[in-house]
Amino acid sequence: MKKFLKMVLAVICGILILNALVIAVFAGLATPGTPAVPAEGVLKIDMSKIVIGEQSRETDPVTMIQSRGQSIQTIGIWEAVSALHIAAQDPGIKYIYLKTDGSTTGLANLSEFRKALQNFRTESSKAVVAYTEAPSTGSYYLASVADKIYMTPHPGANVSITGISSQMFFLGDLLKKLGVNVQLIRHGKYKSAGEMYTRANSSPENREQYQVMINSMWETLSSEIAQSRGISVEKLNEYVDGLRLCLPQDFIDCGMADALLDRKALEDQLAVLAVADKFKDVTMIPFADYVTSKITPGKGARKIAVIYADGSIIDGSQPENVSGDRFASIIEGIREDSTVKAVVLRVNSPGGSVLASEKIKAELDRLQAEKPVVASYGDYAASGGYWISNNCTKIYSDAVTLTGSIGVFGMIPDFSKTASDVLKVGVETVSSNKHGDMFSLTRPFDSAEYNYMLRSIEDIYDRFTTIVSDGRDIPKEQVDAIGQGRVWTGANALEIKLVDEIGTLEDAIAYAAGLAGDSDLANWNIKGYPAPPTIMETMMSSFQGNQEDYSIKALFDKIKEPRTLALLPFEIKILQ
Repeated sequence: MKKFLKMVLAVICGILILNALVIAVFAGLATPGTPAVPAEGVLKIDMSKIVIGEQSRETDPVTMIQSRGQSIQTIGIWEAVSALHIAAQDPGIKYIYLKTDGSTTGLANLSEFRKALQNFRTESSKAVVAYTEAPSTGSYYLASVADKIYMTPHPGANVSITGISSQMFFLGDLLKKLGVNVQLIRHGKYKSAGEMYTRANSSPENREQYQVMINSMWETLSSEIAQSRGISVEKLNEYVDGLRLCLPQDFIDCGMADALLDRKALEDQLAVLAVADKFKDVTMIPFADYVTSKITPGKGARKIAVIYADGSIIDGSQPENVSGDRFASIIEGIREDSTVKAVVLRVNSPGGSVLASEKIKAELDRLQAEKPVVASYGDYAASGGYWISNNCTKIYSDAVTLTGSIGVFGMIPDFSKTASDVLKVGVETVSSNKHGDMFSLTRPFDSAEYNYMLRSIEDIYDRFTTIVSDGRDIPKEQVDAIGQGRVWTGANALEIKLVDEIGTLEDAIAYAAGLAGDSDLANWNIKGYPAPPTIMETMMSSFQGNQEDYSIKALFDKIKEPRTLALLPFEIKILQ
């Protein structure tokens, strides 16, 4: 027996030592230091190797292994835009070479980055040249900012410029087959989050808001593409609807590309633009290296704090997403920091927990009583994301941001038929009071219990419309009319006064600086909160399996307990 225990202990010690060694080796590999950037060259932006996100994050070795060695670095939108400003004034940067294929950047950040590239051209009079082999709607939208668009002449590429679309999935019939009865209580005919679990198709209201949103997003993209290429929006829609953009030559014929160049011809052209005899004499400077080299943490005494509310709003103090207790503590610390003179709340959240949203809002209200707070919206600022931010001094939104969703819903599943009809399990409950087992999930609500839940939902909706009315100075009746859970794009939200201006994170920071008394951003230390996770923290999270789970088990985990949420009902993605 003693020998067996010794063997077990030896194995455990061996595993612990091995894990420690692996972590130590990975940590060593993951800290290469600041890359050396040549003094002169072409700034190369390859969108298949970077993601423009909310905050910069280093790529950890575990992720690299999982992605088969492909290092995809996340660059924060503020750092990316700041680097382009520096490049515009950098005499060593001759021009920008932009490869847009393979982009996975969200649409709002893609739009902000595109504006920054346009500003680079204006500020510097330097060229941006783009190259594409398999353009999609999103990647071509980014490429269209360039002075010249070059495209491969080779056939066979997967061209997919067909507009914007989004898919909705409905599990109502599947759950019924499994005996699950999801009881949905909501306020807002457009608050469609729970429909996924209760219906086999969308409600007319849900379908309506989807169509309006998609149309608004395409209107933004198509107008910017058409303007850059010198064609009308009507002509662009004719090309897209008529499936005219299929072969490389089609892009030339339709004025959507400037030349077809194979690899050698492209290299020759890049050399000519760099005033070099041969392509091998052209120095390419990777954008990620340039950002790391040029963007350093601010050291000034006066700070503008940028709070990144990035992710779902959840209860507790977990490091993932926007956890209520953690963010309340962070905001309190910023309020008490005398070196912070102004704050930008950067929201990229579909919402979530009502309780957590209220905790965060309470701290933001205290913060705003002492310091100016300006909001900037990313891809999403809806439901809970709008709840926490609508009272800011000014709200900047991208035209394609999804916002609003002023509504609330509750989901309470009933597994009684699953137990009896599917699993053949008998369930018997003994309660002290009449409704003691109403949250047991083993029987449906009676009318009194449904009304009990509805009372809570109505109270939360009244609270939501009240804070929006107060925060936006809009009559409550008007808030209710544009509320009802409906989601709006930033462009539409501007028309109904849910946001103040279509603008970028940079615009919001500049405005906050002005409110603090000095509009020159060079005089400010722009500091992000919370700090992005370190490589070690990301690695440990990967080892622990803290990743999105799309299994059937995960589906049941989402609906297995009673919940009241202010949450966006879906994600809109450009299908590529």
